[in-house]
Amino acid sequence: MSIRKREWTSPKGEKKSAWVVDYFDAGGNRRLKTFKLKKEADAFAASAKVEIRDGVHVADSASVTVEEAGKLWLKSARAANRERATIEDYERHLRIHITPIIGATKLPGLSIAKVRAFEDKLRESGRSPAMVKKVLVSLGGLLADAQERGLVARNVVRDMKGRRGAGEKRQDKRQRGRLKVGVDIPARDEVKALIGSLQGRWRPLFLTAAFCGLRASELRGLRWQDVDIERKEIRVHQRADRFNDIGRPKSETSERTVPAPPMVINALKEWKLACPKGPSGLDLVFPNGQGKVEQLNNILRRGLHPAWIAAGVTSTREGEDGALIVGPKYTGMHCLRHFFASWCINRKEDGGLGLTPKMVQERMGHSTIALTMDRYSHLFPRNDDADELAAAEQAFMA
Repeated sequence: MSIRKREWTSPKGEKKSAWVVDYFDAGGNRRLKTFKLKKEADAFAASAKVEIRDGVHVADSASVTVEEAGKLWLKSARAANRERATIEDYERHLRIHITPIIGATKLPGLSIAKVRAFEDKLRESGRSPAMVKKVLVSLGGLLADAQERGLVARNVVRDMKGRRGAGEKRQDKRQRGRLKVGVDIPARDEVKALIGSLQGRWRPLFLTAAFCGLRASELRGLRWQDVDIERKEIRVHQRADRFNDIGRPKSETSERTVPAPPMVINALKEWKLACPKGPSGLDLVFPNGQGKVEQLNNILRRGLHPAWIAAGVTSTREGEDGALIVGPKYTGMHCLRHFFASWCINRKEDGGLGLTPKMVQERMGHSTIALTMDRYSHLFPRNDDADELAAAEQAFMA
């Protein structure tokens, strides 16, 4: 591997120079790469030498652009039978966020500095922090697929995230803060008011959400054969995605059996008699009027939001004309899942179940107990620290 200076005169008579790295790759093919500065050539030569030795070096001419790699990545996702919603997200990230900015860049030309600049540009153009994070995850997946195909030596996104991940997580936690009762988690009195306002087909649905903790997708995909009235249990074995396609739950641990309290069981018994019958094989517990999968936005717009407003659990905001607009205090279905977690955690004397962290994890269907504790550890009752400190001090001074 050699580094030499190349000098020439342009057609306009201007003297120009560049630094050329001349080397042979692992396959014995001669490669040339040109740089404006010697320090850039030296840095490339040093890294290329190590990559060639390890058998992972990929020359620019043997690689593809980010846009071309994205097409291969989507092809791999489809071949692996990834969910339709997931592939739609990948395609959207490529089309709207990645390709317009760095699509023409060759994969070996991506560096941590360039990815950071890409990240900055996403933020400056108005993308939300959550969207920026999702796009970077997609870019990392794209590079991982290209790495397996031998199109790039390293995944700079994973390298960057590995170096900054812990700090980012701490920062995210600081910004997000802990889930708060009355802000993120409906308070007990608010849920009591909600229950009193529920009518018709919405009553069994929202009772099941609040006291069994099923995700919205799991509720929309729940079958009657998975509701055991006699044993007072609900088995979670499938879900409906945003395209209303029925598939497996979110993760392996999402498949679970959850006990249902009498209030839920009684509501489901009554609802079964009036539940619309759908196409053969669906047998859904909470379908639309035709017995098919109900849209999430219909559940929110026609069911949950009016129920919160009827219960008096509202918030106000100022409209464009200055008039106050009254709306629901909690806008998503996930707040009921948060309430279920808090109900499982709270002590029995406080109206909860007083379950252990492991039992809460199992009923929530979380992949790890770390996830459960990360979100809800502050809700678990604590012993009287003052008494403990006093006892420890007395024992120490004795």
